Amino acid sequence: MQRYFVPEGNWEDDELIITGDDSHHVIRVMRGDIGDKMICNHPSGYAVLGEIISIDQQCVTLSIKERLQETVELPVQVTIAQGLPKGDKLEYVLQKGTELGASCFIPFSAERSVVKWDEKKASKKMSRFAKIVKEASEQSHRNRIPQVTRVMNIEGLIAETDEYDVKIFAYEEEAKTDHFVTFASILTRLKSSQRIVVCIGPEGGFSGNEVALLKENGFKSVRLGPRILRTETAPIYVLACISYQFEELGC
Repeated sequence: MQRYFVPEGNWEDDELIITGDDSHHVIRVMRGDIGDKMICNHPSGYAVLGEIISIDQQCVTLSIKERLQETVELPVQVTIAQGLPKGDKLEYVLQKGTELGASCFIPFSAERSVVKWDEKKASKKMSRFAKIVKEASEQSHRNRIPQVTRVMNIEGLIAETDEYDVKIFAYEEEAKTDHFVTFASILTRLKSSQRIVVCIGPEGGFSGNEVALLKENGFKSVRLGPRILRTETAPIYVLACISYQFEELGC
């Protein structure tokens, strides 16, 4: 069943209104008609079953039939801090990371990031990112749309995540040594409802200065298995492991 995220101002006691691109999708793409049912999510995280009662060129009005008892969110809040990668890799991370349950994404500019963030194009880029996570949330039947923060430097990232319960960064040099902290050992100590931030470097990895700065501010370096992962693969690996730990094993 089709799902839409509806802004808070479009909700009333027993009705809601779908507008903008979503109303166009209902009318033109899904060929919606009076009596059709769909799931609508409120920004606070709950979902309802709605039935179309009227359609015009600008909006679709639904009556609320029932509040659904569902939750598909990860029991831990996972933030992926992603060093700016080349090409469309960040969009890939946003899309797949949303499907796998990330609650927030923090893109950051690292010393070895090949791509430089263009502030003149920031507004257009952020709108694109917001659209990607919204559509991925609808496709994967999420209850919430993940937040995508503005792009920041590593100092901003450290300040943004100061109060997180668990702070780690994937360090490729850890995979080459005999003495390392495994990601699995972090997961076994992670508890439901805690907030964890996982920091992933760009293609060139973290510089020595960045490693020192992260460690000085409470981040622990971990090894994501014995193989070196691509920057866009690492966050997918992380989220899949967390999902398995908490949703399959029930830990």
